[in-house]
Amino acid sequence: MKDTKNMLRIVGIILLGIFALVVVTPLVLKAVGIVVLTAIGLAILLIKLGVVVAVGYLILVGVRAVLR
Repeated sequence: MKDTKNMLRIVGIILLGIFALVVVTPLVLKAVGIVVLTAIGLAILLIKLGVVVAVGYLILVGVRAVLR
């Protein structure tokens, strides 16, 4: 009887682990995807900002050169 209880406990723990793996894995992957997409979006935004600042600087330097 005691062996049966231990066996059922082990089977229950294994089933709980499989259930947690099946439920948690997609959530973790979705969270990682959101983080990666956010990081890529921020990187693209930073590149665009850098280009705008560089173009603005070139325009400013060009105007300054023309006025001299």
